Amino acid sequence: MTNDDTASKPSPLPAIRPIVAVGGVVFRGEEVLLVQRGRPPLQGQWSIPGGKVDFGESLEAAVQREVLEETGCIVDVIGLIDVVEALPDGAGEGERHYVMVDYACRYRSGDVKAADDAQDAAFLPLAEALDRVAWDETRRAVQGALKFARQEE
Repeated sequence: MTNDDTASKPSPLPAIRPIVAVGGVVFRGEEVLLVQRGRPPLQGQWSIPGGKVDFGESLEAAVQREVLEETGCIVDVIGLIDVVEALPDGAGEGERHYVMVDYACRYRSGDVKAADDAQDAAFLPLAEALDRVAWDETRRAVQGALKFARQEE
């Protein structure tokens, strides 16, 4: 028998924590930049560009990086829209709890080209963009970003 009690104890389960992610509602004039998701969740559906925040990365830097990686566009962050959650509902394996921080952004430069985990990307007229997005929270983010875009004009 050893004095080391840890040898007989089971290892603790990994901590399950929310995942912090960012999204960018990017305006170019009256058009909104959308991506068609190439991977789950919501694969094949249209949304705003975004993704997970890297350790040590500021939220604004994360949204600029994600927009660039997914669309090839360089943007300026012009305002914080909202913070929303996607909670697990217990219906599927591998579910996650996301805390999403959405920003309004203004297009600065770059040619739109789907990359990274986006299968398509395009600037669309506002009404068409609102029709294409799959999730009500995303639709609310686009509408919430309008006040920032209009202040910029």
